[in-house]
Amino acid sequence: MPKVKTHQGTAKRIKKSRRGKLLARAVGQDHFNSRESGKVTKNKRRDLVLHKTSNKLKALIPYK
Repeated sequence: MPKVKTHQGTAKRIKKSRRGKLLARAVGQDHFNSRESGKVTKNKRRDLVLHKTSNKLKALIPYK
């Protein structure tokens, strides 16, 4: 059976944890952050665990 190609756009944005959960950066970090409250700004720095329904993305990054 041939190798499965990794989708590079997905591989750059999403990581797999050791338990197989998908982690991604919080959105909206680029600009217009001065109007956000400090709580929102701090929460944007964290990685988010994607919902279980996003498991289709695991097929796009098979070797990560």
